[in-house]
Amino acid sequence: MQKVDITKMNENVFTKIGKQWMLIGATKGEKSNAMTASWGGLGIMWGKEVAYIFIRDSRYTKELVDGSDKISVSFMPEDKKNVLAYMGKASGRYEDKITKSNLHMIEGYDIPVFEESELTLICKKLYAQDMKAECFIDEAQIEKWYGDNDYHTMYVVEILEALEK
Repeated sequence: MQKVDITKMNENVFTKIGKQWMLIGATKGEKSNAMTASWGGLGIMWGKEVAYIFIRDSRYTKELVDGSDKISVSFMPEDKKNVLAYMGKASGRYEDKITKSNLHMIEGYDIPVFEESELTLICKKLYAQDMKAECFIDEAQIEKWYGDNDYHTMYVVEILEALEK
């Protein structure tokens, strides 16, 4: 993996996040975990390059994200789609998903950075806000996405470093 300038990248974020998906990874203490996500974005906020990610309250990875200052956002090649599907369904609360999925963490980072990743963003948390029913302007989204009341927390994270294979 080599460092790249995120501002010079020419990636389509709609494809990267919405179609290719991403892994959100975090470490708290000795425990590392990652989960698949397909909601989020990249942009500029507070004069910084940032990512916006969303994690449901029920997800084990959220506990690790909440207990850490930094996270990773990783994009895998197309041939890892089955791994991403597994990482989105299984819970790291009950098994070591990273080992079971045959992903390999690169030594020297305090968060999950995977050898298999095409692009990894090393990020620092800047802001977190719980989504609430009373904040929805389009209330149809509540019924469509939150019938079980398992709302997301939105995180804004500063992109500190981008690593590319």
